[in-house]
Amino acid sequence: MADRDLLCPICMAVIKDAFLTSCGHSFCYMCIVTHLSHKSDCPCCGNYLTKAQLYPNFLLDKVLKKMSARQIAKTASPVDQFRYALQQGNDMAIKELDSLMTLIAEKKRHMEQQESETNMQILLVFLHCLRKQKLEELNEIQTDLQYIKEDISAVERHRLELYRTKERYSMKLRMLLDDPAASKMWPSPMDKPSSFFPPNSRGPLSTSNPGVLQNKKLELKGQMSHQGFQRRDVLTCSDPPSAPIQSGNVIARKRRVQAQFNELQEYYLQRRRTGAQSRRLEERDIVTMNKEGYHAGLEDFQSVLTTFTRYSRLRVIAELRHGDLFHSANIVSSIEFDRDDELFATAGVSKRIKVFEFSTVVNEPSDVHCPVVEMATRSKLSCLSWNKYSKNVIASSDYEGIVTVWDVQTRQSVMEYEEHEKRAWSVDFSRTEPSMLVSGSDDCKVKVWCTKQEASAINIDMKANICSVKYNPGSSHYVAVGSADHHIHYFDLRNPSTPVHVFGGHKKAVSYVKFLSTNELASASTDSTLRLWDVKENCPVRTFRGHKNEKNFVGLSVNNEYIACGSETNEVFVYHKAISKPAANHRFVASDLDDADDDPGSYFISAVCWKSDSPTMLTANSQGTIKVLVLAP
Repeated sequence: MADRDLLCPICMAVIKDAFLTSCGHSFCYMCIVTHLSHKSDCPCCGNYLTKAQLYPNFLLDKVLKKMSARQIAKTASPVDQFRYALQQGNDMAIKELDSLMTLIAEKKRHMEQQESETNMQILLVFLHCLRKQKLEELNEIQTDLQYIKEDISAVERHRLELYRTKERYSMKLRMLLDDPAASKMWPSPMDKPSSFFPPNSRGPLSTSNPGVLQNKKLELKGQMSHQGFQRRDVLTCSDPPSAPIQSGNVIARKRRVQAQFNELQEYYLQRRRTGAQSRRLEERDIVTMNKEGYHAGLEDFQSVLTTFTRYSRLRVIAELRHGDLFHSANIVSSIEFDRDDELFATAGVSKRIKVFEFSTVVNEPSDVHCPVVEMATRSKLSCLSWNKYSKNVIASSDYEGIVTVWDVQTRQSVMEYEEHEKRAWSVDFSRTEPSMLVSGSDDCKVKVWCTKQEASAINIDMKANICSVKYNPGSSHYVAVGSADHHIHYFDLRNPSTPVHVFGGHKKAVSYVKFLSTNELASASTDSTLRLWDVKENCPVRTFRGHKNEKNFVGLSVNNEYIACGSETNEVFVYHKAISKPAANHRFVASDLDDADDDPGSYFISAVCWKSDSPTMLTANSQGTIKVLVLAP
C-alpha cells in the first residue's frame, strides 16, 4: 500500500480512526463528519453522501496500527515503545509485569548511583580548585604580610633614628647653654650662626657682652621648653613617645588616608610586589634599599601618600573676568603658561589672544585686569601652545582650520598654515625640537609643521575626527593623538603610516591627551572618565571618575603628580595619579551673571592649566571667569 493511500484526502495527514463511505473512500472520522455538516457530497468523487452512509474501516485501522508500531520500534526509545504498548492495551501477565518492574527498579538504582558519582566528582573538582585558589591567596597574603612587616621595621628604625638625632642636637644645645666652653668639644653646625639667631648676630658664643649672652640663653631655654624637648642620656636614648600630641593637620591627613584606604592599600601592594618581582628578575641576593633603609616600593608609596594627604581642597587666590565691553562672547577654550610661568595666555570664542602677567593678577586684586598683550584673530580659537624655548612665540589653532605662529613681542603672526580643511582642535609645540609643532583637525588629519617652512612636513590621514594632539616631552619623534573613534593613537613620526600602539578603553570621543612624563599619558573623554596609560609598556594604568563630561571640551592639565580637569557641573576636579577618586574640587559660583535669567547650571569649566609642578593652577569657565586656584590642606 502506497503511503499516499494512508493519508486523509481532507487533512492530508495519516488517517486516524478510519471510516469508509458508500462510494469507497476512506477518511478520518472527524474530518468527514465535519465536512458533511456543511455539504452532502463526497470530497473525492462528489457523489451524494450523508452521515448514515459512513462505516468503520476496521481493516485500514489495523494496518495503520501495525505500521505505527513498526515506526515506533525503529525510532522510539524503549520507554516510548513500552508506553505505546501499554496505551494500546496489549495483554501482559502479572509475572512478566513484576519482572519488568524489578528490572526498571534496578536500572533506576544504577542510574542514581552513576549520577551521584558524577555529582561527587564535580564537587571534588570544585573543592580542589577552591583550595588551590585559596592557597594562592594565602601565599599572596603571607607575602604581603612579610612586606608589611619589613616596612614597619624599616619605618620604625628610621623614626627612631630621627628621634635620636633630635635628642642629640637637643643635648648639644643644652650643653652649650650650660657651659660655653663645651662648644669646642662638639664640632657641628652649632659652631656657625644658628637659625635661632639673627643673620647679623656675632654668633651664639660671643662673650663680649655677658648680658646679651645671658638673654640669649634664656631665649633658647624658653624655645626648647616650648618645643617639648626632654633631657635624656644620648648614649641610652630610648624609643620615641608612643602617643605624641597630634596637630589638626595630622588628624586631617589621617582622615584622608582612611577615606581612600582601599585604593592606597592597592597602590602600596602593587608597588611593593612590582619591586619584589624586579629584584627576583635581576637575581639579587640583597634587598635593594635606599639611603634611609627603605625598599624602593615603600619609598615610592611614601611619596604618593605624602603628596596625596597634603592637600584636600582648592583655594581661590585671584580671579578675573575674560570678557570686555566690546566682546560679549566669553568662553575660554584654552589657557596656557609661558616657558617661565611669568605670563599666561587665554583664547576662545572672542577671537582674541590675551596675555596677562601672572604676578600682577595674583598680587594686585582687581575686578578687571588689562592684558599686557592682545592679538586679534579672524576666527574663534580652539587651542594655544607656547614654545618651550622661545618665550615670545606662541601657536594657535582656530575654527577655520588655520594654525598660526605668533610673535608675542611684536603682536604679529610669523607663520600661517592653512592646509586643514576643517576646524583645527589642537596644536602643540615639541619640547625637544622648538621649530616643530603638530596639529589635529576635524578633517581627520594630523599635520606636523616646521616653523622654517611653509608646507607641512608630515601628514597622517586617519578615519575619524582629531580632537587632541600632544608631543611626548622626551622626544620629538612620538605624538599621541586623541580621536573621535574613542581611541588614542600613539605614533612614531619616523614611520607615520602605522601607529606604534592604539590605546582603547574610552567609550566616547577622546577630547584631550597630556603627558605626565615620558612614559605616562593621561586622556580625557566625553564618557566622563580620565584614563592613565603607560606608553612604554602599552598598557592601561588607572581610570579616574568623579567629574561629569558628556558633550563639551572641559580642559585637561597635568603635572608630575596631579591631573586636573573641568566638569559640566561648573567644577574643577583634581586627581592624584595614584588614586582614582578626586583629591579636591572647586565649584565656580555664578554670583555675577550678566543676565539674571541665565541658568547657572548651563555653565561648565572650559580650560585648566597647572603652573609647572607647583600646586597652583589656572582655571576658566564658559562664563568667562578665570580663577587662580591653589591646593591647600
